[in-house]
This record gives sequence, C-alpha cells and structure tokens, in this order.
Amino acid sequence: MTVADTTVVVTGLGATTPLGGDVPSTWAAMLAGESGITAIEEEWAAGLPVRIAARLRVDPAGVLDRVQARRMDRCEQIALIAAREAWADAGRPEVDPERLAVVVGTGTGGALSMLGQDDVLETSGVRRVSPHTVPMLMANGPAAWVSIELGARGGAHTPVSACASGAEAIALGLDLIRLGRADVVVAGGSEACIHPLPLAGFAQARVHSTRNDAPRAASRPFDAARDGFVIGEGAALVVLECAEFAAARAARPYAQLAGAGLTSDAHHITAAHPAGQVRAMRLALASAGLAPTDVAQVHAHATATLRGDLTEAESVAEAIGRHPAVTATKSMTGHLFGAAGSLGAVTAVLALRDRLLPATRNLERLDPGVKLDVVTGATREVAPGAALTNAFGFGGHNASLLFAALS
Repeated sequence: MTVADTTVVVTGLGATTPLGGDVPSTWAAMLAGESGITAIEEEWAAGLPVRIAARLRVDPAGVLDRVQARRMDRCEQIALIAAREAWADAGRPEVDPERLAVVVGTGTGGALSMLGQDDVLETSGVRRVSPHTVPMLMANGPAAWVSIELGARGGAHTPVSACASGAEAIALGLDLIRLGRADVVVAGGSEACIHPLPLAGFAQARVHSTRNDAPRAASRPFDAARDGFVIGEGAALVVLECAEFAAARAARPYAQLAGAGLTSDAHHITAAHPAGQVRAMRLALASAGLAPTDVAQVHAHATATLRGDLTEAESVAEAIGRHPAVTATKSMTGHLFGAAGSLGAVTAVLALRDRLLPATRNLERLDPGVKLDVVTGATREVAPGAALTNAFGFGGHNASLLFAALS
C-alpha cells in the first residue's frame, strides 16, 4: 500500500470548551447558538482594558484526581480530559504501544504555571517554588501527559504554531499514519492562558474586543462592526486510525480525514498573507484528491479581527469558491488559540455526521468585503460534500484540513 492509498479515519472525539465539558454538550450548545463568553469578575482584571473571556464551562479541578491535577498546568489538565473522552469514544483501541502516537499542539504551553511560579519566586523566594514547575510549564507537557496516560510509545509530538497548532497536530497525525509510522494517533490542541499579561498585550495590539459591557455580543466574525477576538481556553482531540486497522477491530468511524495542507507566509509576524492561506487550502484539496466543487462547508478561522476576516474571506473565495456554506464558531467559543483548529476539526466532523452547520453568532450586518455564504440566524442543513476547516496563526502559519463523509 502506498502513502496515497492509505485511508485515515476519525474514530474518536474529545473536548472541553467554554460551551461544555465534553463533545456532546459543546455540539448541542453550538447548534443552539449559545455563547461561552462572560465577564471577568476577579479583582485582578479591574484595571485592564479587556475584562471578558471565554472560560471553560466545566472546571478541570472537578474532573481530575486532585493529587494528579496539582502536578499539571491547566492546559495539561484539559488535554488529558479531552484525550480520555476521545479514547473512550473510539472504543479504547487495542494497539501495539509502538504503533500508537500522540500529537498535541499548543500556542503558549504552561504559561499560567510559568507566570504563577515567577510570582511565587518574586514574593516568597526559591523554597516556595513548586518542584513540578518545569514539567508544568513546558510546551510538550500536554502531549507527554496524554502519551503516558495511553501508553503511547510511537512518538509524542508538540507543534507550536500559534493558532494553527491544533490543526497542524492533526495534519501531522495524518502524515504519521500515511507514512506507516503509526496505526493510531491521538491528535489535537490545548490552550489555557486567561491571564492579565496576554489580555493586556492583545489589548495594546488592538486585536481583542473591548465590548466589556456585552460579553456575549463581543465576538463578531465577519460582522461589519467587529472589533477583535475574545480570548478563550479549551482542548479538543481526535483519534485517527488507518482505515484497515479500524475495520479489523470493527470500529465505526465518524468520517475520513481526506487531506491536509500546511504552509507558511514568510511575510509578517502578525499580518496574514492570502497567498499562504490559498496554498494551504489547495494543498489540502490535492492531498485529498478533491476539487473545490466537492467542498460543501467551510469552518472558517474567522477570529473577528478587522483585516484577518477579510483576508480569509478572499482566500476561501479564491481557493474554494463562493458556493460552500461558511460558519465561524469563535462567535460562540471565543478564540482557543492552540486548540482552535482542533475544535474546528471536531465541529467539521460532527457537521458532516449530522448534515447541520451551526450559525455564526452576532452576525448582524455582513462586512461588504466578505463575498461568502456565511450561515447566520439559525443552524442550516447542508448539502452532501466535504468539510474544510482552516486555522491560521501569528508567524504566518497556515493549516487546512479536509474531512469527507464515509460512503
């Protein structure tokens, strides 16, 4: 069997998000058009220009063993929670540990632990610093904990590519299986960094919404009155398998991961370039052996920044066309950064399964520059066809994934 002949399927989904503590509750909330964005009431946010965020609906402290949780950063905790759900959803495959790999991306890793333990060092001295500090702050921590949990010895990888990290992780999982290096890969992203420093930095860069008086109306992808994204936290992972391996154990896949495209702009540290996005989508199509007309739905990166949404709209129109139905679920979840692309993947798979596309919340007046069929108002039934999901990150990282329904 050649690389091109290898079919890769999705057999398990796991997530914990601002909309729900698992995949079913998150998906139900998306279809209902709910928002997970709330005001930050803590005293530490009082002086910040941004006082809104999309926090987890279910706190990981109530899910994990207390002793284990104390040794982990929040982004590690939620990666483990999502991995457990995805693994159980896949039926806990019996696989040779050396043929099982993990790829979990993140944008900031254990930044909360790094910042928190630095505060401890400054105020209380060296002896009060946690001995678990380094394993908690290291970016590969989520992948490491998941690999330990599942006994995966086929590699534990950590792409760190800003907001493209989770989607890039899934693309790398596809490669591992197609190249014959693994039979099963648990892949996705995790992020938890709601803290004064990134909030202040994003506010200074003028990319974060300042609608502090209307949190649920703040994230407005493609809307003419958008004023930036809303920081969020969460984790989303998928179980990928070689189709032959899945069939041999009588698994029931959700969909096929048909293709992926990864590119870099080499243009600007924060401003995206449409050429790189177009190329990522076209590479995904070529990888899947599909044509633009085969794509029925697009799960846009669409963070609600002024220039970013227009750039993506132009790129989708050029690479795919204006015919697909488009949704932007960050309007409900906020921007999960390293987990954004993997949550987009989970959403795309469920949309394929149910033939339903969640509406983009808060889209009251479409920006005239957006020449796409953006779903708004209510959930829409979508025509048969492939689902594309995009994730683009600071630094010029572009990732596009294509999922297809199984016949």
